[in-house]
Amino acid sequence: MSLSAADWQAIELTLKLATTVTLLLLVVCTPLAWWLATSKSKWRGPVAAIVALPLVLPPTVLGFYLLLAMGPNGWLGQITQQLGIGLLPFTFWGLVLASMCYSLPFVVQPIQNSMQAIGNRPLEVAATLGASPLDRFFTVVLPLSKPGFIAASVLGFAHTVGEFGVILMIGGNIPGETRVVSVQIYDHVEALEYSQAHWLAGCMLAFSFVVLLLLYYSQYKKSAANMRFGL
Repeated sequence: MSLSAADWQAIELTLKLATTVTLLLLVVCTPLAWWLATSKSKWRGPVAAIVALPLVLPPTVLGFYLLLAMGPNGWLGQITQQLGIGLLPFTFWGLVLASMCYSLPFVVQPIQNSMQAIGNRPLEVAATLGASPLDRFFTVVLPLSKPGFIAASVLGFAHTVGEFGVILMIGGNIPGETRVVSVQIYDHVEALEYSQAHWLAGCMLAFSFVVLLLLYYSQYKKSAANMRFGL
C-alpha cells in the first residue's frame, strides 16, 4: 500500500506551513535574538522567559489560549475582524500564527547563542574602521552568526513539521486547509488504518533522522574547522 491522495495533500500542506513559518520566524527572531544577546535591560529576563515558554508548556495549553485570543471575543480576533481579515482559527494563517508561537524558541535561541559567541572584539574593530551600528550588524554580526541561522532554520522547520497538539487545537481537521501530516497519521490510527499510518509515520521518522543528521554533521564540521585553526 502506498500513500493516498489525501496523504500527499497533507504532506504538501505540511511543507507549505513549515516553509512559511520558518521564513517568517527568521525575520521576526533576528532582531529579537540580537536584543536578547546584547541588551542589559531589566526586561531581558522576562522576555527570555516568555520566548522559552513553549519549551515547557503542554501544546494544548498554548493552543487553548491562542484559540481564545483568536476567537470572536479575543483581543486578536477583534483586531483581525476590524481589519477585515476575519477570524483565524481553523484557517491556514491561524496555523501559521500558532506554529510561529510554538516554534519561537527553536529559532530565537540558536541565533541568540551564535550572536553572543561573536563577542565584542569584532564589533569594536569594525567601529574603529568607521562602521555604523547598522553596518556592523549587517557586515559583522549576520555573517558571523551564519551557523546559528542554519541551525535555527533546520530546527524551526523540523519542529513545525512535527507539531500536533497546537495544530489540532487551532486548525482542527479540515482537508486541504489544516490537516497536516501529524493529524493525518492520527486519523489513520483512529480509523485502524495502520498500514497507511506506517507509511506516513515512516516518512516522518526518516525526515527527522535526516534533519538531525545534517544538523549534527554541520556542527561537527564547524567544530573540526575551529580546532584546525585553533579557534
